[in-house]
Amino acid sequence: MSPESDPSPPEPQKGAPAPPKKSFGNMGPDHWTKSRGDRNDEAFEYYRERGHAPGVAEGGGPRNFYCMDCDGVIPSDPPAEHCPHCGVAIRGEVRRYFNWVEIDTPPTSDWLALRPYFLGALLIFLLLGWLVWWLI
Repeated sequence: MSPESDPSPPEPQKGAPAPPKKSFGNMGPDHWTKSRGDRNDEAFEYYRERGHAPGVAEGGGPRNFYCMDCDGVIPSDPPAEHCPHCGVAIRGEVRRYFNWVEIDTPPTSDWLALRPYFLGALLIFLLLGWLVWWLI
């Protein structure tokens, strides 16, 4: 069997660092978020900071979103017009959730952008129809 077709994993070379252990279940010291060392500090700091935002410690509601200005938690029910933490008016068309932003306003119609293609296709269809009628 040639070395290229050998399916067994290569043996670690002497002096090379051992590959990380696979981590399943609870977040132990070998979990990927912990084993990356200092490379996750920025993300950890962001989530630590988010844990102290207004309304986060209290838990918020089952469906809530974040204020775009103060990062405070705003419950969806009942609908609020102003942030209860900083008083900024809430824009109804854009809401920031935990890891995504939702835009409620549907996009404007694509008719204006597609109109030249429809008119071009109609013109070609009419020219072909006229050509067939003229040839018959």
